[in-house]
Amino acid sequence: MLKRFISYYKPHKALFFIDMFFALLIAVSDLIFPIFTRRIINEIIPAGRMDLLLRWSIIMCLLFVIRYISNYIVSYWGHLLGVKIEHDMRRDIFTHLQTLPFSYYDNNKTGHIMSRIVNDLRDITELAHHGPEDLFISSILLIGSFIVLLNIEWRLTLILFTFIPLMIWFVISKRKKMSNAFREVRKKIANVNAQLENSISGIRVAKSFTNEDYEIEKFNEGNLHFSNARKESYKVMAEFTSGIGILSSVLNLLVISLGGYFVYREIINLGDLFSFNLYVNFFMQPIRRLAEFSQQLQDGMTGFERFIEIMDIEPDIVDKEDAIELDEVRGKIEFKNVSFSYNNGENTVLSNLNLTIEPGKKVALVGPSGAGKTTLCHLIPRFYDIDEGQILLDDIDIKDIKIKSLRKKIGLVQQDVFLFTGTIYENIVYGNPDAREDEVIEAAKRARIHDFIMTLPNGYDTYIGEKGVKLSGGQKQRISIARLFLKNPPILILDEATSALDNETEIMIQKSLDELSKGRTTLVIAHRLSTIKNADEILVLTSEGIVERGSHEELLAEDKIYARLYKSQFKDLID
Repeated sequence: MLKRFISYYKPHKALFFIDMFFALLIAVSDLIFPIFTRRIINEIIPAGRMDLLLRWSIIMCLLFVIRYISNYIVSYWGHLLGVKIEHDMRRDIFTHLQTLPFSYYDNNKTGHIMSRIVNDLRDITELAHHGPEDLFISSILLIGSFIVLLNIEWRLTLILFTFIPLMIWFVISKRKKMSNAFREVRKKIANVNAQLENSISGIRVAKSFTNEDYEIEKFNEGNLHFSNARKESYKVMAEFTSGIGILSSVLNLLVISLGGYFVYREIINLGDLFSFNLYVNFFMQPIRRLAEFSQQLQDGMTGFERFIEIMDIEPDIVDKEDAIELDEVRGKIEFKNVSFSYNNGENTVLSNLNLTIEPGKKVALVGPSGAGKTTLCHLIPRFYDIDEGQILLDDIDIKDIKIKSLRKKIGLVQQDVFLFTGTIYENIVYGNPDAREDEVIEAAKRARIHDFIMTLPNGYDTYIGEKGVKLSGGQKQRISIARLFLKNPPILILDEATSALDNETEIMIQKSLDELSKGRTTLVIAHRLSTIKNADEILVLTSEGIVERGSHEELLAEDKIYARLYKSQFKDLID
């Protein structure tokens, strides 16, 4: 894991070495200052050499300027290094998320994923910047202080450095406990984010049911768990910092007590004791730095572990090495003995399904809920992979086709239209980001939404709110259809595209869909059977598979499942 963490420094190694160089200047200047102080107290002042005192003071001022510049560079460029690494990690995890199948998102909450991308990576930034820097400066100060202190009084130095194993033991003993506490905090904040995202997205439902108090209660419960986890983590951290604090105090007391005794015995003089005390403070700096680093390490590595957890998830739907690009597509779709189940065989949806859809034909799927109609449609663009059998496009197994190439040839219109937060233009051009403005307008006209757009004050630049909340269901649906006109795919899947609309809007959108379907292989899922009367073939899908197939008139004549469904929807008209 450490090797993978270090790999993110490679693209920014120049910045890393700049940071380390100026960190070295900071450490060296800290080590030099007590040497100057000792010489001034022991030699220059007793000798009355004011000229040397002035000279050394000027040198010290220059040293302070160098330290100031070094501090600025380390603080700014060092943090910039951390930001760049965070940027790279966030880019990598978002890119990886695009490769994961629907099944991953079926089983993971959006808030949890967002927490890993935002909160966890923010802590990794601090570790990426301060970690190497603190370790480097601490090592220089510890080694340098030890060497200088040995030259001042080796016996006192050895006594002081016997405390280092004690401090190391203390840090190690608390490390695991801190790691567990901070990992628990990560889980709880992810739950809070998930609850928050869910509640805000469903705010209209909550208000319509007057369940604001219920939502507050749910959020407060998660928030309380998070607060308790934070309390526990701070308790462990308090044990750690207070322990380091008392060890530091004992060390200072030891220096004053033993140092005073050594002065009394004339083993060292007051100048040596003063510089010795300064070095002990510098000696404590790396200890404090290491204590802070230990906390950053727990935060950062816990976040990095969660980052790696996602990065190590292998996408189960990937291109084969010899997968091909599709060029011209006629649109023939064939299912051969296809079986599919969710959750590794726990929930079988389709079993030994056989189906052929000829190019340019319009085929409708009807049947009870849960029969697998939507699942069947999601298998064609490989949103999920089948358990057994084959799905062929123009007699080519879709597993032999590059996924992007396959999905570019398929257009999907669903009942629950998703529009991105932004403008109308941005949502239509999403169908083809390279399209010209006149092509976007033409797509809107064909979807019968252009006239409405032109009535808006900002036209195509109108902001539609989060997920298109400022638009009606019919308007959102027509924008999604315009998006597909722009994509211009040879295969079209309409999944309950008009079932949530009123009759007048449905008729208008159905005209747009009919125009969109011309010359394309079209698969339609519909509960409103009036919208599929003109389909070339209608399939009745149940848990037993395809149990009926034929035209509208043929299925009515058979007087079976389809006929019963049709009559139940139009019994008032029939009567």
